[in-house]
Amino acid sequence: MVVVMSPEATDEDIARVVARVEAVGGEAFVSRGMVRTIVGLVGDIASFHHLNLRTLPGVADVHRISDPHQLVSRQHDPDRSTVWVGPAGARVPIGPDTFTLVAGPCAVETPQQTLEAGRMALSAGATLLRGGAFKPRTSPHAFQGLGVEGLKILADVREATGLPVVTGVVDARDVPVVSEYADMLQVGTRSMTDFGLLQAVGEAGKPVLLKRGMTATVEEWLTAAEYIAQRGNLDVVLCERGIRTFETATHGTLDISAIPVVQGISHLPVIVDPSHAAGRKDLVVPLSRAAIAVGADGVMVDVHPQPETALCDGPQALLGSELRALAQAVRTLPPALGRKAAVDLVRA
Repeated sequence: MVVVMSPEATDEDIARVVARVEAVGGEAFVSRGMVRTIVGLVGDIASFHHLNLRTLPGVADVHRISDPHQLVSRQHDPDRSTVWVGPAGARVPIGPDTFTLVAGPCAVETPQQTLEAGRMALSAGATLLRGGAFKPRTSPHAFQGLGVEGLKILADVREATGLPVVTGVVDARDVPVVSEYADMLQVGTRSMTDFGLLQAVGEAGKPVLLKRGMTATVEEWLTAAEYIAQRGNLDVVLCERGIRTFETATHGTLDISAIPVVQGISHLPVIVDPSHAAGRKDLVVPLSRAAIAVGADGVMVDVHPQPETALCDGPQALLGSELRALAQAVRTLPPALGRKAAVDLVRA
């Protein structure tokens, strides 16, 4: 069940709803959006019906929703959402009215490498910097990231470039320290079903980028987003990064159909990671074009000043002519589809 508060609802009105629900043994999770606040209820639905919540001050409506991902569903929020990333005065939009490029090194290796990659991202029209400080890898012998030192490097590059930082967190215990340095928290494909982590990032007060699991259905992906929303955070961006199929020509199979499917079900923004879907730099730009054409709200790509020496995913990192081709696609294709490039808004 979901309680939709009116735009004029006060903190006292919201607290009154929460108190009444908890009085009958239920749980209430407050999610504050840009315009409206909703309260998701968990517990005995029958007991909630006797509370007459619609009569309380500040309550606009009450919905009983059987959808397992009710808070992120368009059933109660028909308008697609925009998520804003970064500090006041330098916020970057991800949503239906703009197209946003996120770019940077897959892994933070050194201050110089990260700064060069950040400048490459900036030159391509990126408005957000991605970079991994904590790297969950398939092999325990592979590079696992620099940890907190990597976060500090990202913060320095943000200062130098002005790009807000998107970085991954893999353990719920690390959420506080990552939140201290990052503007947006990324939950990677291997962590999509770590429900403790999802709840922790939901409580952190930062926007969240949620990647689809390699074998996750659309419903499982949205239900993972529901875990974040239920903890009071509706600033969630979904990321399609390729799923595991029988095909071995690419790292994953980019499920391009998932973008319009999810946009029809959920109000959350959806972006695409063509770098990890392909695992090959020659496919990144074509897949980015496809993502733009199908209506994705952005793409996230890997760039690296020296891919041949990269400690993580060098074969998929862009530079040179591929990066210039991406920059042209990001500048020219979204306007052809009636959308603005986020870079034109941020750097206007």
